[in-house]
Amino acid sequence: MTDLTEQQIPAEQEHSPATSFAGLLEIEQLNENTFRGQCHEGAPTRAFGGHVAAQALVAAGRTCKAQRTVHSLHSYFLLPADPTRPITYEVERLREGVTYSARRVRAVQEEQEIFTLTASFKRPESTDERHRGMPPVPAPESLPDALSGWPGKLREAARKSSGFRDLELRFVPPDSPGLPPAVPGMPQQFVWLRTTTPLPEDDPLAHAGALTYLADLTLASTAGLNEQPNFFQRPGPPRLLLASLDHALWFHRPFRADDWLLFAQRSPTSSDGRGLTLGEFYDLDGRLVASAVQEALVRRLG
Repeated sequence: MTDLTEQQIPAEQEHSPATSFAGLLEIEQLNENTFRGQCHEGAPTRAFGGHVAAQALVAAGRTCKAQRTVHSLHSYFLLPADPTRPITYEVERLREGVTYSARRVRAVQEEQEIFTLTASFKRPESTDERHRGMPPVPAPESLPDALSGWPGKLREAARKSSGFRDLELRFVPPDSPGLPPAVPGMPQQFVWLRTTTPLPEDDPLAHAGALTYLADLTLASTAGLNEQPNFFQRPGPPRLLLASLDHALWFHRPFRADDWLLFAQRSPTSSDGRGLTLGEFYDLDGRLVASAVQEALVRRLG
């Protein structure tokens, strides 16, 4: 995702199929292994990468047995997508094992491959569990909505846009008690997020798709925090060009993306015009439900 300015907030688009967040994940099945969707803007004339990744994952999942859920995905953003044109998702069935299924997805627009994703799905099994504990951060109900401090005109535009309309983000202040101590050379940020419209109760793929979308909202900005504040907290002209280069997720436990999830993020390195960010998703019970890794393009403007 590229940081936005006031002029870059994507307006409500007439071609958008979404009437709720679940609508953003809707894709049309053309044949057994081919699907078609449309994605909203993340920056002027460019589709939001997290939306493309989410629809690609849904396409892959639609070709798997119902009892198999995604446990990991790895993807690359190859070319910017045009939000005014449909995207075709071509699914290749790589493996159909006793426990695991693997899929590769090519996202194609105007005969060009713009995005590629490989995902692995598995049937559930019972084993012993362990996980890292969630940091004791303030509860989301005690924090303001991320858009509450925006100028009125900008806030109104964001609330009407396809990308922000059904999302809620609440940032944990960096001086909050309980946060891990800051480490030199490693910017970090913690944000509670969720979809504000309900997702289907019995559709884990929809929740995985939503989390794939949500994960791309703030990872790149974490890599640039040492040079510019997060746009959601302080909108304004960007000093950096930020764009996702790749996107990887591991899904550890069942979760709901329409319930609050804490996204704990830290960026251990930035060099050569690239920044790496690691992220962990925790639910309200403190369970680690998913992990994310993303490399982003980080360039100074001007």
